[in-house]
Amino acid sequence: MPSVDKLTITFLVDNCIEWHVGHLVQLFRANVSHRMTKLPPGFTHELSQHLQQHPPVDPIVGVPILDFNKFCCGAHGFSALIETFADGDTTPHLTLFDTGPDSQSLVRNITAMQIPAESVKRIITSHWHSDHTGGLLSFLDFRNRAATETLPRTQCIVDVHPDRPILRGIAPGPSFDKVICALPPDPTFELIEQAGGIVEKHSEGHAVASGTVWVSGEIPRVTEFEAGMLGGMRWEEEGTGPGKWVKEQHIMDERYAAIDVAGKGLVIFSAQVPLSLHLFSRKTKTTPGSCSHAGIVNVIKDAITTFNRPIHMVVGGLHLAGSEFGPRVPSTVEFLSDKLRPAPTYILPMHCSGFQAKLALEAAFGEGCVPAGVGLKVEVVGNREDDKNLFPPTLKHD
Repeated sequence: MPSVDKLTITFLVDNCIEWHVGHLVQLFRANVSHRMTKLPPGFTHELSQHLQQHPPVDPIVGVPILDFNKFCCGAHGFSALIETFADGDTTPHLTLFDTGPDSQSLVRNITAMQIPAESVKRIITSHWHSDHTGGLLSFLDFRNRAATETLPRTQCIVDVHPDRPILRGIAPGPSFDKVICALPPDPTFELIEQAGGIVEKHSEGHAVASGTVWVSGEIPRVTEFEAGMLGGMRWEEEGTGPGKWVKEQHIMDERYAAIDVAGKGLVIFSAQVPLSLHLFSRKTKTTPGSCSHAGIVNVIKDAITTFNRPIHMVVGGLHLAGSEFGPRVPSTVEFLSDKLRPAPTYILPMHCSGFQAKLALEAAFGEGCVPAGVGLKVEVVGNREDDKNLFPPTLKHD
C-alpha cells in the first residue's frame, strides 16, 4: 500500500460532542480566544470550522451569532469521512467509513459540515450492525439529490462483507441464551443497489481509493482476553422450516481500515461496539472473556503484521464500555502504551470506548489521548524525508 502525503478525517457521527473543557485555544487568525477542549496540532473543533465559513455578523453586537440548527448532533453510532491525497493526485480521494445508526444523523451532520456528498466515491462498512449501517440508504439518497447539471450523478461503491445477517439479537447474561430484542436489520444488497449504490462484497483484504486506503479481511483472533461476545445471537433460516436464534460469539464480518501516512505511520480506523452487552452491564456478571468483536489489540497486531509500519493513530470504538469489560481495560492500555513499540502517537477513543477506558488511556498517553467527537476535523500531513527515522514496530512479550 503506498503512503499518502496528507490524510484528512472529519467525524460525521459519534456518541459525543467535545467542545467545552477549560483550555484557551486560538480560533483561526483572530486576537480572541475561547475556552474549549485542548487539541494537538492538526485537530480543529467544529465551532472553529463554522466561524471560518464567515457567518453573517450581527449589525448591533458586531460579531457572528451561531446557528445551532446548522451544527452537528451526536448519535449512538460512528461515521468518518476519510480524505487521502497522495503524490501526483490533483484531487483527494473521499471515502466514507460507516454511516451511523439512523436515517437522519449522517445527513444532518454532512449538511452542517458542508461535505460534498457527491464527491464520496466509496462507502466502507466496518461490520453488519445497524449503528454502523443505519444511515447508508439515506446517505445514498442524499448523494443522488446533491447531483446537479454541473456535477452529474456518479457511481458510489458500497464496500461490504458478503456475510450479511438476517438479524442480530441481544441476549444478556448471566445465561446469554434468551434474546430480549433485535437490532434493526441492516440494508439488504438489493436495497443498496436500488438506492444507487454499487455493491462490492469483500471478505479478503484489499486496497481502495487508488491504493491509499486498506480494508482488512477477517481479523485473526489471537489475543486471549479479546474472546468475543457471549451475548451475541444471530437469526438463521434453513429451508422452509422455522428460523431460530443461534449463538454468534465472534462477529467475523468485522473489518478495519488503515492509511499509511508518509513519515508518520499507520492510521487505524476501528468501529466496534459491544452493544448487546454494555446496555445491560449493571445487571450481569461476566468473566474477562465476555468481550466484543475482534478487539483493538487483535486489529493492531494484524495491521503491523501486514504492513510492518508503526502505528501513528488509533481511531474509533475500542469496545471497552460496560462493567463486564473492566478487567480488559488495563491489559488493553498496557498493550498500547507499553508492549507496542513505538507506542501510537495519538489514541482517539470514540463511540463505544467507555468512560473508564478513556480515563485509563488519558493517564497513560496524556495529551496523546484526544477527546474526539462529531464535528472534529483532523489533518495528518506526511513528510517523506521523515520515513528514514521510522522504526518497524515490535511487541514486547511477557
